[in-house]
Amino acid sequence: MAYDDIRKTDADVKETHDLIASDKVEGTKVYDPRGEHIGSIDRILLEKRSGKVSYAVLSFGGFLGIGTDHYPLPWSKLNYDQDLGGYRIDISKEQLEGAPKYDNDDDFWNAENGRRVYDYYGVAPYWI
Repeated sequence: MAYDDIRKTDADVKETHDLIASDKVEGTKVYDPRGEHIGSIDRILLEKRSGKVSYAVLSFGGFLGIGTDHYPLPWSKLNYDQDLGGYRIDISKEQLEGAPKYDNDDDFWNAENGRRVYDYYGVAPYWI
């Protein structure tokens, strides 16, 4: 797409072939390897300087938002499945239950916990 074409597009674009708006990702369902719904994306977190997506935070458990835990997933663990209309992850609900998590009151976001998340899922951290 040429620069002039980009300038003429609607500022409220939500999705293109290669791009998706953050507000369209939030709320998207997440499925386990068998295609069973296990939660939804609560938010995505971006690295301030590089702009890379660092984590997708999965809401999981609880009832009507009460008792819901938040599981930071390395963005690389999510694969969009067009047939499901959501993200598929290659871990089971049981594996997720043992993953690093936080609740709304926790001060979770520090370098040590970031390493724990990436170590748990066995993927290279976004900062490497």
